Amino acid sequence: MHNLSFKPGQAQRGVAMVEFAITLPLLLLLLLAFAEFGRMLYHYNNLLQANRDAVRYVAKAAWDNDLGKFEIDPAVEAERKNLDVTKSLAVYGVPTPQPGKEVVPGLTTDDVTVILEPGDTEHVRVTTRYVFQPVIGNSLPALIGDAIPLNIPLVATTVMRGL
Repeated sequence: MHNLSFKPGQAQRGVAMVEFAITLPLLLLLLLAFAEFGRMLYHYNNLLQANRDAVRYVAKAAWDNDLGKFEIDPAVEAERKNLDVTKSLAVYGVPTPQPGKEVVPGLTTDDVTVILEPGDTEHVRVTTRYVFQPVIGNSLPALIGDAIPLNIPLVATTVMRGL
């Protein structure tokens, strides 16, 4: 009779490579998700900081010492250019518009609103709305039903009392 010897490592040869090939796409997807989440937080942080700078500017510039309250009517807007500068601060991070250098890509002055706090004459509110779009696209295809949208609305709102 011929004796076949069984070597303990031979039956497992190549199994680790197959397991790695199976789990690699999942690991890459998880890594991409973490990177996109970090990018979204980075955009939100930039948006919030620019929004804070804008509300700080308008809180100082729109305060009328004679009346003791905020004055953001059309005449004052034209005179001081408060809202244009405020919106520019919220979009570009600086008082003068610099197209192509927005704090987050695709942000426009139309995404910024500056209002007096309802029922209050001492507080002003600046709100910036932005829709975050991941690098991988706007939606994930679904096997059943509609695609899963990936556009995430980011809203930065800051309220400040007149200075």
